[in-house]
Amino acid sequence: MFVSIIGTPLSGKTTLFKALAGAKVNGNGNGHPSVRIEVPDERVDALAKLFNPRKTTYSRLDVTDTVAIREGELKNETLDAKSLQQIRQSDAVLLVLRHFDNGHAADPAADYRRIREECILADMVQTEGRLERLRKQNALKPQPALQQEQALLERCLAHLESGAPLATLELSCEDDKKIRGFLYLSRKPMMIVVNCAEDKIAEAGSIAARLQGELPWHIPVVAACGQLEAELAAMAPGEQGAFMAEYGIAESLRGRIIRLAYETLGLISFLTVGEDECRAWPIRRGMNAQEAAGTIHTDLARTFIRAETVSYEDFMRLEGFAGCKKAGVWRLEGKGYIVQDGDILSIRAGS
Repeated sequence: MFVSIIGTPLSGKTTLFKALAGAKVNGNGNGHPSVRIEVPDERVDALAKLFNPRKTTYSRLDVTDTVAIREGELKNETLDAKSLQQIRQSDAVLLVLRHFDNGHAADPAADYRRIREECILADMVQTEGRLERLRKQNALKPQPALQQEQALLERCLAHLESGAPLATLELSCEDDKKIRGFLYLSRKPMMIVVNCAEDKIAEAGSIAARLQGELPWHIPVVAACGQLEAELAAMAPGEQGAFMAEYGIAESLRGRIIRLAYETLGLISFLTVGEDECRAWPIRRGMNAQEAAGTIHTDLARTFIRAETVSYEDFMRLEGFAGCKKAGVWRLEGKGYIVQDGDILSIRAGS
């Protein structure tokens, strides 16, 4: 999972990044700070206690900060090329909106519209450029595949020209795959964090709900004080509880963003266990057993035979493999089986 943080200048997005990163900050090769966050999973903890493996691995969320986006930079592609490419390659974007006074009145809804419009205009420019080439090619020598691509992109362009992001355009699975390579900005899943002042922390819930009601499309919104969250993330675990209680913080921003990212990207985790490693593997909800095997190794998908599986709940209730097999809940599934959250899988594959 790869999430880029975006925002307007002075929105506090870098402070929010520090709240997510704590002290674990590295470069990502593009000069932007990045962090790999382990996703807490009580199931992995319990299985590790049971198997005492040499290695315990959690799902991970990669988060990278970016440069501030000024008006016109996405549309005109004047944003730093590496930054723009990074945003395009993200699985999702986390948009930080300002709700504090820095000498200018705060208007999170207006800032959202500005950023969303930038993404739509950037996608229009990209689509128009490709359509111009396709129209010339099809005029000289019509080809069915290129004609189909032209028709699809003309549909995308019409949707963008209506002022709507491509995330709201209904496409078949086949058409979605065809445009995936364009890395459209307005088709990326988006999450919003409203960065509010410390004296507004008690109103964070209502601030988020109010903005949610103003958005024309459903986008998940949370509100937090970035400065407080950054201070919290820098503290030792033993100090965090008292700090959270003092400011009425029920859950850290890091925990909320992890959960929000899973929900926004439609992710679940399946598990593998053993003396070598207990591990959580994030996959898209709805993936089948063969596709899930491919997340472990591509060869396992190619040579897939079947999967042995049991739910985590049954595994713990029946105290391991022997009890599951005796109760008849340890079962064999074919490649078309839809993996469920918390399934413990063992993949059988050929050579």
